[in-house]
Amino acid sequence: MSQDVSARESRQVAEAAREQVWEKPSFAKELFLGHFRLDLVHPHPRPDVEDAQRGEQFLAELRDFLTGQVDPAQIERDAKIPDEVVEGLGKIGALGIKVPPEYGGLGLSTVYYNRALEVVGSWHSALSTLLSAHQSIGVAEPLRLFGSEEQKRRFLPRVATREVSAFLLTEPDVGSDPARTATTAVPTEEGSAYILNGRKLWATNGVIAKLLVVMAKVPKSEGHKGGISAFVVEADTPGIVVERRNAFMGLRGIENSLTSFTNVRVPAENLVGGEGRGLKVALATLNVGRLALPAICAAQAKWALGVIREWSNVRVQWGQPVGQHDAVAQKIAFVTATTYALEAVLEMSSALADDKRNDVRIEAAIAKLWSSEMGWQIADELIQIRGGRGYETAASLAARGEKPIPAEQMMRDMRINRIFEGSSEIMKLIIAREAVDQHLAVAGDIIEPGVATKDKAKAAGRAAGFYAKWLPKLAVGEGMNPKTFTEDFGPLARHLRFVERSSRKLARNTFYGMARWQGRLENKQAFLGRIVDIGCELFAMTAAVVRAKMIAEDDPAHGSEAAALAELFCQQSRLRVETLFEGLTSNNDSDNYKAAMRTLSGDFAWLEGGVLDPSEASWG
Repeated sequence: MSQDVSARESRQVAEAAREQVWEKPSFAKELFLGHFRLDLVHPHPRPDVEDAQRGEQFLAELRDFLTGQVDPAQIERDAKIPDEVVEGLGKIGALGIKVPPEYGGLGLSTVYYNRALEVVGSWHSALSTLLSAHQSIGVAEPLRLFGSEEQKRRFLPRVATREVSAFLLTEPDVGSDPARTATTAVPTEEGSAYILNGRKLWATNGVIAKLLVVMAKVPKSEGHKGGISAFVVEADTPGIVVERRNAFMGLRGIENSLTSFTNVRVPAENLVGGEGRGLKVALATLNVGRLALPAICAAQAKWALGVIREWSNVRVQWGQPVGQHDAVAQKIAFVTATTYALEAVLEMSSALADDKRNDVRIEAAIAKLWSSEMGWQIADELIQIRGGRGYETAASLAARGEKPIPAEQMMRDMRINRIFEGSSEIMKLIIAREAVDQHLAVAGDIIEPGVATKDKAKAAGRAAGFYAKWLPKLAVGEGMNPKTFTEDFGPLARHLRFVERSSRKLARNTFYGMARWQGRLENKQAFLGRIVDIGCELFAMTAAVVRAKMIAEDDPAHGSEAAALAELFCQQSRLRVETLFEGLTSNNDSDNYKAAMRTLSGDFAWLEGGVLDPSEASWG
């Protein structure tokens, strides 16, 4: 696929995303624009008393069910979640945590939904993947956001209590670029149904799901707007075939399918949100659905921290516990601080998702991106600190009489999070497009490829006026009174001032990049990636400080400890931010790109010689 075609199609997805008008404020969006709107996240709302009581009661019941009736070792051995476990989850309400009570669900908040995923994910990641695929992106969420009342009453009670659902978007030739969807939905002549044809790949829960959300392209015709559209489809409809259950390096219990559709008749009343609204349905569903992954990452990090603390105290090398050796202590400090920040990011993002005053598109994307990257680093450090016992399977450890700590399983399970629901590379591009939306609205004609030079000149004039007004403010700042930070946050205030200054610096660098590369900016993905990484760190620092403040108010016994963790994390994060800023102007991105193109053209193919290719063996 040519670069021009790829850019055009990615812009189609971006345009669909921007159909979701910024009618509500967004802390993260403002952060990228140089405006540190602390008032949008401090204090973020806590669950109300009723939600907290029902949520804690459900979490207690969930813990009892998992420890009493679910064997994670069996799931790992058999690579399957037993049917009775799925049925049991349905009976206690775990299939409909956020579904409103009037449709048979528990009606809990996003905060408690994600806390439940933390509990489940710490027991076995396949369980949290089952529940998140079912609820975060399965039938419940699209219908909650876009479904008609009739659709909600038909389908939500089923998925809230007994029937697993799946979300079918990806295709063999279509990954993170849904504009290229090839599956078709052709209206029948009488208009009472659509006929689906196509194949969908990597549908989590697709093997066992009773209800499917399927994205398909409706041809434009008389009376039909056409475009990518979303349908609720009964999984037992004739013409639907699960061609195979896919297997992966981790998440051994998930029921992931390759599913084909051959002349599948879907009633017109199963169309969700109208024709041509499929991308909007998909993107809106993923916005909040992405928060499931930070929940899983935070849970695994908390478990890993406990394992590391225990092991580093009892394992002795050269006369002292390994944790007291500086090389290991540095790793422990990173894991400790990052685990605290992971939960802070999750809690703040979840609370903002529950607070209808805010738009959380960028917040959810940042939480997913940053958490999956940091969670992976924690998994790697766990293996390294545990050494050979980290690489050995839990079953092998148990057979030798040692505590069966599944560290290697955690690494296998965690690796997918950097790919699930938008790879890290794609997430950076999505965030970059969203985050600089206001810049693009002003200077879009300058950076848009193919725009006539005279039009670019006009756009440049408009942009010059805008930035003549705003760049001085971004340079000197018009933020909150520093005294406000100090009064509210004490010693941690200095980190908020750093975030505020860095936010303005980030906005300036974004504009400079636009001015320098103009229409080529969207191809400077390494530059944009650093911009996004800086924003992620600033977001995480803010969450860490705000959480310390809230813990001090809610749980004074741990207030000083929370402040110490926030201080530690911010120190580490500031170093990463400073390195990323330096990399914006001091890098070898251009040389790297040229070398990559030479590799692709075959210039260095000789380097690949002298080895065998195991993919040519018979894998059956």
